[in-house]
This record gives sequence, structure tokens and C-alpha cells, in this order.
Amino acid sequence: MLARMISFLSASTAVVMIASLATSGPAGAGGQSLDQSLRAVHEAGMYGVYSSARDGGRTWRGAAGVADLRTRRPVRPDLVHRIGSVTKAFTAVAVLRQVDRGAIGLDTPVRAYLPELVTDERITVRMLLNHTSHIPDYLPQVFPSTVTGSPESLDANRFRAFTKRELAELGLGQPPTGEPGAEPGAYSNTNYILAGLVLERVTGRSAEEHITGDVIRRAGLRHTSFPRTPRIPGPHSKAYTSIFGLVEPPREYSVYDMSWASTAGAITSTMDDLNRFFRALLGGELLGAARLADMRTTVPITAGQGRVAYGLGIYAYDLPCGRFWGTDGGVFGMGTRAVAGPDGRRQLAFGTNRTWYQRLNDDGGIDPHPIDHALDRLTVVALCGTGIDEHPVRG
Repeated sequence: MLARMISFLSASTAVVMIASLATSGPAGAGGQSLDQSLRAVHEAGMYGVYSSARDGGRTWRGAAGVADLRTRRPVRPDLVHRIGSVTKAFTAVAVLRQVDRGAIGLDTPVRAYLPELVTDERITVRMLLNHTSHIPDYLPQVFPSTVTGSPESLDANRFRAFTKRELAELGLGQPPTGEPGAEPGAYSNTNYILAGLVLERVTGRSAEEHITGDVIRRAGLRHTSFPRTPRIPGPHSKAYTSIFGLVEPPREYSVYDMSWASTAGAITSTMDDLNRFFRALLGGELLGAARLADMRTTVPITAGQGRVAYGLGIYAYDLPCGRFWGTDGGVFGMGTRAVAGPDGRRQLAFGTNRTWYQRLNDDGGIDPHPIDHALDRLTVVALCGTGIDEHPVRG
């Protein structure tokens, strides 16, 4: 059960948050500002949280709490952060740009590109990107001790380098979770490792190099990268996790070889850069109308203990003020959310330096924590309220 939870949370910090976003109450009730909403996340128990919100040409930035429990160094809005599965949006954009160039067919069998790995001709590139391939996640094999409730493999793999092929074979070696194309889909990091391998096959470059040149640089991002070492490049927070109470006091994982996440979750970025990326994406600067429509065509997928409306690398957030697009991410000690309106004008990105702080209940599910509700509130106030107007900063 713990392995299933870790598999989902590597993809998303939203295991108990997404479902309540649409019912979080009227935005701005009680006159709560973005500053107050951010402080409430820290007061609920988050060690440190940093955020950037935008509305057209107005930008708000804020931070609350500490980056280091020992030194009490405060967090800052501009910290570099592991964004986890927000990486999938970058990988999906890179694939879709190749679709526009005619190098990849969205509904072409993956076997056409990776015959040595994927033998089932029913599995298409689209199914990788929307998680309907039903290829299992490799994470329980990479971190096998989680099956028995031990953090041993997390520590043992801190400096281990994995190849994409190795990760793909671990996932493909397990029984499928369903028939290819069947709904609901099943969230699996293996899908985005295979997408990275498809990119490598058609471009002749490493997926990381290609995504950096064709997506990250094209979007004008200056603080976003696939790190080449286990260390986070630039000023950053420590990264703490309790693994649902398995590790107390929380363990710190800011130094970690992220090859285990690769094109499924290894990028580091800043909150401003994430907003810039989604603004460029949804504003039509990275993809044309047809590919954006593909990206926003959703299917239901099972993720952890819930379901989300998943597109291609992004999913839908239905808030009191309408539908937004983006994704969450979570790796050991760092959680992320990046969400934007349909045209990319109204945006929120936040990073947190504590993950898996909740507790598992007797059914193996996750009991909501006050932090989760506070993060929900921050999301609704930022995207549906007037907090940016209260404290505008020209960005």
C-alpha cells in the first residue's frame, strides 16, 4: 500500500487536495489576501512555502517559513526547486512539437519507435501521454523497501544513476494494469520515461538536451534545467519528508540523484519560471491550436486514491471561478503546483519543502492534513480572488 502511495505522490501532491478545490468556498471570503493565505500554509505545519502569482501584467511573490530547520534560514520566493511531475508537461510539449514537425505520430504505435521495448502494437504515443497505456509504474521496483514499509531503498539509491531504458524495462516487466486505451487510465511514470526514449530515437539527442533546447530555452526560462549532479543548482531549500509517519523526525533529501525520475520528474525550476512556461504554453507560443486542443482533451485516470481529468502532461482544475489547467508534482521533500487559466493570464505556482506529512488510515488511504486545506485556500484565493490587486509587483 505504501508503495502505491509513493508512486502516486511522486506524480502529485494533490492526493487529498484536488477533490476539494471546487468546493473551497467563495474566493476572497473574509478579505483573505495572498500574503495571509501563504502564511496560513506555514502556520498549518508546512516548514517553508514560496509562491508566485500573476494576473495579466501584475505579479505577486511571497514566501513564508524556513528553508533549513537547523539554521532557520528563511525561504525566498526565487528559490530553485525540484518540480517533480510538473516535468511531464515539458516532456509532453516536446513530443507534441515533434508531432507538428511530422517526426512523431500521436496515434502511432510506440512500437514503431521502440520495437525493442514495447511489443504491443495497440499502445500509442497518445496513450503514453494521457496514461491510458496501462503500462505499470516502475517506482515500486526502484524503491522496493516501500512495499514492506521501510525507507531503506530511498537512502540506498541517493547517489545511484539509473538509465531510462533500465527504468522502462522495470515497468514493462510487470503485469499491465488494464487493456491499452481503457478508461480510466492508470497514472504511471513509465509512460513518460518511454516518451523520453521516443524523443531520443527521433531527434538523435538525449531527451534532456532536446527538451532544454526546444522547450525550456524557447520559453525563455532562465532558471529551469535538468540538473547534472545530485545537487540542486542555485539557491534552494532543504527537502524534508516523513513518508506518512514512517520516518520521524523527517529526513532531508535535497541532495539526491534524480535520474530515477528523468523525463517523468527530474526538472528543477523557480516559481516565476513555471508561470512563464505555462503562460507561453497556454498563450500559444509553444504549440499551435490543434496541439493545444490535444493537450486539453482529457480522460479520467486513477491516481493514488482518486481520479483526475488528465490531458497530455497537464490536467484540469475545476475551481469556483472556472476551469484551470496545470499539474502538481512531488518528490522526496519537495512539492509543487503550477496552474493557469485557459489563456495563461491568471496563474499560480508554489513550492513546498515538506512532503508526505499526512498519515495513512486503516484502509491505506491518506487522511487530510490542515496543510492540504491551506494549500487549497491559497490556490482559490490566487486564481479566483483579488489578492494580486491588493499587493501588485511589476514582474
